[in-house]
This record gives sequence, C-alpha cells and structure tokens, in this order.
Amino acid sequence: MTLRLYDTATRTVSDFVPRTPGQVGIYVCGATVQSAPHIGHLRPAIAFDVLRRWLTRSGYRVTLVRNVTDIDDKILAKAAAAGVEWWEHAARYEREFTAAYDALGVLPPSYEPRATQHVTQMVELMGRLVERGHAYATGDGDVWFDVRSWPAYGELTRQRLEDLAPEPDDAAQGPGHAKRDPHDFALWKAPKSNEPATASWPTPWGRGRPGWHLECSAMAQRYLGDEFDIHGGGLDLRFPHHENEQAQSRAAGYPFARRWMHSAWITQSGVKMSKSLGNGLLAAEVLAAAPAPAVRLAVVAVQYRSMLEWAPDTLTEARTTWERLAGFVARAAERLGDGAPSADAVAAVTLPETFAAALDDDLNVPAALAVVHERLRAGNTALTAPSSPEADAAVRAELLAVRGMLDVLGLDPADPHWAGADAASSTAHDALDRLVGAELEARAAARTAKDWAASDAIRDRLAAAGILVQDGPDGARWTLAN
Repeated sequence: MTLRLYDTATRTVSDFVPRTPGQVGIYVCGATVQSAPHIGHLRPAIAFDVLRRWLTRSGYRVTLVRNVTDIDDKILAKAAAAGVEWWEHAARYEREFTAAYDALGVLPPSYEPRATQHVTQMVELMGRLVERGHAYATGDGDVWFDVRSWPAYGELTRQRLEDLAPEPDDAAQGPGHAKRDPHDFALWKAPKSNEPATASWPTPWGRGRPGWHLECSAMAQRYLGDEFDIHGGGLDLRFPHHENEQAQSRAAGYPFARRWMHSAWITQSGVKMSKSLGNGLLAAEVLAAAPAPAVRLAVVAVQYRSMLEWAPDTLTEARTTWERLAGFVARAAERLGDGAPSADAVAAVTLPETFAAALDDDLNVPAALAVVHERLRAGNTALTAPSSPEADAAVRAELLAVRGMLDVLGLDPADPHWAGADAASSTAHDALDRLVGAELEARAAARTAKDWAASDAIRDRLAAAGILVQDGPDGARWTLAN
C-alpha cells in the first residue's frame, strides 16, 4: 500500500510522492522559547516524530528540520520582567523544551536552527521581496509584506482577504511608519525604545529584528532548498503564520512546501490547552505524574489530526497500557534468555500488513495500536504454554512483532531510552506479581479443597481488577487484561 497523507492546503488525503525518490525533506515549526513547555506544545513534535520514524522504516532517507524561535516580543518582555538578558531567558527555556523532547523519546532533528543565527538569510529574502515589489519599508527599520501584491494570499487556509481581520502587528510606531494596508504583516521590526540594543541587527532598511513569519521561510529555504516535501506544525499555526510563510516564500519565487500537515490541539473540556487560558499542563508536571513512555503513549494513541481531550483518567489508562506492553516484553525476554531478539532483528522484522496499512492511511495510529494489542494477546497466550522449541518460537515471533511495531511508534519497552521507565515498570510489576501470587496460592488451596465457590470468587475478584488468570499444565499464570 502507498503512504497516503492529508494535505491541509487541498483538504484531501493523497498519495505521498517525494520530490526526490528515496528522500524526504520536512520542516516542522518548533518552539518559541518564551516559557516552559506544556503538553500541548509537545504534541506536534511527537506527531512528526512518528511520521519520521515511519518514513525511515519505509526506506526513506529523512531530513527533518525543526526550528527554535529565540527572539520575539514575548521573549523580550518576559526577560525584562525577570531582569535577565533576553538571550539568557531564551536559552533557559530552549533547554527545557529539549529536555521534554528527550524525555518523551522524540528523536533529535537533523538540524535545529535558531532564528538569531539566520539574520543574513532573512535579509536576503527581504531584499528579494522588495525587488519583486512584494515588500516595502516604512520609517527606519520596519519592512512589510504587501499582501495585495500577491493575489494568491489566503490560498492555504482558503480565506478571502476582504474577509480577514487586520493583521494585529505592532511594528509600526508613530508618523512615517504606517503600513499601506491593515492586512500587511511585518517582515522586519524596528527596535522599540525600551528594547535592548542587542536585540536588533543592521539591514539596508535600518536596524531591527525579524518578524516571526520571515524566520521560518528563510530557515526552511536554507536547509531544505527552494522546494521541499512537507511543512508541519500545530493546527493553530495555519493562520496567520503558515499562510504568511507560504505567501512570502512563493512571492520570492520559491515553490516552498509541496504538502502541509498539521496536528490538532490537546483540549481540556473541549477547550484548547493554552497558558493564556490557564489550562496548560506543564510538561514537567505531566512527566512527574506518570512514566515518560506512558505520557508519549497518551499523546500518540489519538490520530494526529483529531483533537485529544485530556481527561483526569488519560494518564491512568495510558500507564496501565504501557505496563501491559512492558510486562509482556519483559516476561517474553526472560523466557527466551539468549534467544530474545536483538535490536537489529527488531529493526529488520517484517511488520504485520494490517499495521503497515494503518500507518500508510494517514498515520492511523489507533488502528495500528489495535494490531499491537492483537499480537500482545497472542504473545501472552503463547507464554502460558510450557517451554518447548515450538512454544518458544511462537513467543519469539510475537515478541518481535510487538517490539517492531512499538519501535515505529517510539515505544519499544526494550529500547535503552526507556531503561528508567522499564525499571519503574518492572518494580511495579514485581510488586503486583507478589500480591497476585498470594491470591493465586489461595485459589490453588481452594481448588485442592474442592472449594469451587472460593476459587471462582478469587478469579472474579482478580478479573474485576483487570487481571486475567489462565490455568495451564504448570499451574496458573496471570496477565493484565488487554
């Protein structure tokens, strides 16, 4: 089956055909490092991490660029309020974002450019737009994109210019700085009187600092070329950020992104998670409440274009599921010993066709996870059979399938990245094993005494707690219900 992906621009799912056979270039809008990350910030990074892993598993060489916006109005304002240099403020929160990405198993990007490192490319792009009649300067330092000079403006989000609210941009300051049209957006902003001199750079149009939209166009073109395969980000970036990116890049003569992909929001009570609304769950708080792979699983389990409602039991359910997965992998590996599959074997295993078909269907992770759980049940069943070459081969086959599929989702419990989480899960499993073992001993005694009512009561009590008891030739074994 051919990989099919949704394109925000066309609003259709279509076959993915890379610009260069065997290679894929992806630009993902990363963090604006003004404050600590919340879980909503991390969903796009996780969603495009899954896309990258699946493309790599499918044989593509993937170049993924994820930027850092390390200067903007809020960074300057918050740094001033905190009494620190703006670049120090930005660096602090960049480290927090990086730590959160790492904790959740997001692979490092091929490159992670900072906006402040690419002023030269931004000035060159502005010059090209001015020469082509799509940008103009006002006052000393302000440069604007002329939206009426580009008739295709609004095509990404299918909006007409006359229906749009004026651009809420505060770059213009005083007489001589006014923009031509209320919808024009800032490419470059003249420094304000209360801003530090270090937050501006010289240009042919005066000193200033970049507008948000200009940054990404310049960095995407610098690392991925004039045209590339996929531009991604969160749903909230479609307008105005991505609309403006596309307009200025194409007005400059660059084809830019061939396909746009956006991950949906994480919501609480149907409302988008946001710091400004006071409902943003900080990543540090979420990671303190549950093992990191359980957090990742909670985010991954909902298809990337669907809203993810973060409820009180979201982490509880994800943690239970993770413990089932990690428990099976640990028990199967223990049984197989030296015969357990290596990381190379996991990377090379042929994945179930139904799993591959699900991910080829616009990254339908819920359907893919259903296949994981089918093989997990088969693996747990295989573990109940006494050890023999045939039985152990069945266990190994299911272990390979489960680990291979989870590896694509960044959730292989045997991955060294999750060593700490595995240890925590192992400790919890051991404690649970002791408790359940005591119940099973009591049940065995009841069965020996032919007290079937007591035996059934113990079995039913365990089942109510999500624990399935399976009787075999070697006695009773237990597994978590799937």
